[in-house]
Amino acid sequence: MEPLDAVLNWLSGRGLEIVLIILGSVLLARLVAWVGTKITDSIDARSTGGDVLVRSEAAKHRHSLTQVITWTLVVLIYAIAAFFVLDRAGIPIGGLVAPATVLGVGLGFGAQRIVGDVLAGFFIITERQYGFGDVVSIQVVGGGDPATGTVEDVTLRITRLRSPDGEVVTLPNGQIVKVVNLSRDWARAVVDIPVPTTVDVSRVNDLLHTVGKEAFADPAMRPLLLDEPSVMGVETLDLEQVNVRMVARTLPGKQFEVGRYLRARVVQTFSRAGLNLPPPTSHVAADDLTASGDGAR
Repeated sequence: MEPLDAVLNWLSGRGLEIVLIILGSVLLARLVAWVGTKITDSIDARSTGGDVLVRSEAAKHRHSLTQVITWTLVVLIYAIAAFFVLDRAGIPIGGLVAPATVLGVGLGFGAQRIVGDVLAGFFIITERQYGFGDVVSIQVVGGGDPATGTVEDVTLRITRLRSPDGEVVTLPNGQIVKVVNLSRDWARAVVDIPVPTTVDVSRVNDLLHTVGKEAFADPAMRPLLLDEPSVMGVETLDLEQVNVRMVARTLPGKQFEVGRYLRARVVQTFSRAGLNLPPPTSHVAADDLTASGDGAR
């Protein structure tokens, strides 16, 4: 019965302490995560009024910083709890210094990419390159086409995007080589209108100026526009048609909605004026698609 008594004594003493330490660390970590979620929800509610695309840059930074601090505190809680558990279990922590040093060197060589991800994430957050809710296009090393979507999560190691198709894309921060922020401060909707060379360009410009004034006066569009859409004039010239460019400064993330609205307005206005738009050539469509995603320049 002596071994059983020894086990019971250990369970009622150090064993109970270990259980309490583990339980306390789990509860504390969950509390920190819950508080972090409440803070980020409060930041979003105050800064957007329910619109996840329109946030101030300060609010985006505070959201990302809160997520990183929450993640760091949770890791720190579990690390401290692990040391206390080892101490209560009777394992000498001092004796683990040498093996830990060797293990640390090995992990250092094997975890260089993770260290690079963490350092890159630190600079992404401190330099405010992008934050939660931003619409971005990210190019990674050897990743082919850029990943485009809305930032849902930024930690020291990864960036998580939600693509326009609803897919979740996770990118290691250390592999990011180029970021195009489509929702920083303001955005720009760019619309290229193909016009036959037989049509008077001056008349087309007048009609587009009318479209811009009507759009700026429209109660549905006025809150999204920072100023009246302007006509830049002839952008490209082909044998059968010219392309007249129209641009509008919008709220961050709203350039796509404004661009679709302006195209519909242009079609309606040209139809009333008796002008028919020719089908755009392939390179015109590609240029228009790329330009429509322009952000602040």
